Amino acid sequence: MSLTANHALKERLERSLEQAVAWVQAHDYRAYEPADGNSSILFPLTLGRVQPMRALQQIVLRAPVNIRPLVGVGRHESAIGRGYMAWAYLLMYRRGGSERLRREAVDCLNWLMTHRARGYDECCWGDPYEYATRSGRRARGEPLLIWSALIGRAFLDGFELLGDRAYLEVAESIGRWILKLPAEQTGRGICLSYVACRQSSIHNANAMGAAFLARLGRAIASGRHLDVARDAMMYTCSRQRADGSWFYAEEPKYHWIDNFHTGYNLCALHVYRTSTGDFSFDEQLAKGAVYFTRVFFEPDGRPRYFHDRTYPVDIQCAAQAIETLTALGAFEPEAPAAALRVADWTVANLQAPDGHFLYRDLGWTKVRTPMLHWGQGTMAKALAVALEQLDGHA
Repeated sequence: MSLTANHALKERLERSLEQAVAWVQAHDYRAYEPADGNSSILFPLTLGRVQPMRALQQIVLRAPVNIRPLVGVGRHESAIGRGYMAWAYLLMYRRGGSERLRREAVDCLNWLMTHRARGYDECCWGDPYEYATRSGRRARGEPLLIWSALIGRAFLDGFELLGDRAYLEVAESIGRWILKLPAEQTGRGICLSYVACRQSSIHNANAMGAAFLARLGRAIASGRHLDVARDAMMYTCSRQRADGSWFYAEEPKYHWIDNFHTGYNLCALHVYRTSTGDFSFDEQLAKGAVYFTRVFFEPDGRPRYFHDRTYPVDIQCAAQAIETLTALGAFEPEAPAAALRVADWTVANLQAPDGHFLYRDLGWTKVRTPMLHWGQGTMAKALAVALEQLDGHA
């Protein structure tokens, strides 16, 4: 990329990021999430049964227009949304940002410290609504490994950048919670459970849990955290498919391959590697990097949702792709340039005039519902990551 093109792209991404952040702040960190349908006033009609819950959830999620106000789903706060916004502010501040950005990051981290999951001795977070999946019902607020691990990495960034030991103490608390989770024991590693109430083996949560434990283990010099991280990463890496892909999980009902969950796995593996200096999974990382870069994107940067079809073009695929591709340059030379193409395409095609990012492009229409974590938070962080990459190439 020429210096002129680099500068023009940087200006577009800076402007896009400022607009997205302004939208979030103007709406007081309240918006929707894809799976929040069971917070509807219609929820009592489900009688708490999984299949009616799934139906209500999917109707709201898949509607081509935002029907949430019609069924009594209000805008709400989100722990993972706050986590991603804190992360974005920290990255922006690291680039030489203002004291205002530092304060915004601190405010979000403080919010997370006071809004952790109830009923647990340690810090962990879930979703503010009832949820139903293929594996059953999940109660409102039940903490999730994936969200807690991602928020934990934001706290570690906060500790490393701002020097506040309270953030490290939160990270240590998250680590204790993760180490207490159920774990599937196999001859090829362990799988940390997606949830605390039962064993649920899902690759992206397991890998992100391992990545967080690796970073925390390095920060506090804990061999136990590093050992569990390696065993968990072994589980996921040993189950990579021959072409470099992963199923969402190993049970047959989870046998699909999608963009952003693959991106989670690769980002987690990269974080594990850089945190530990353990290069024993480099073959899996290299194979996955090539697969991800060459399968999930169209030449103009449009992200594909599944390995075998494009639509729906989802904002989460775009956001996670930018972060993942930026990290993979050592294993796939085309990846960093692809990250910038995805960022440029997303800003041009999925950002509304008011600054918020749209939820999905269905091909025949765009779903403009404003999400908090799913779109605003993840894209704010992704754009901050892309801008750091551009800084390095200026």
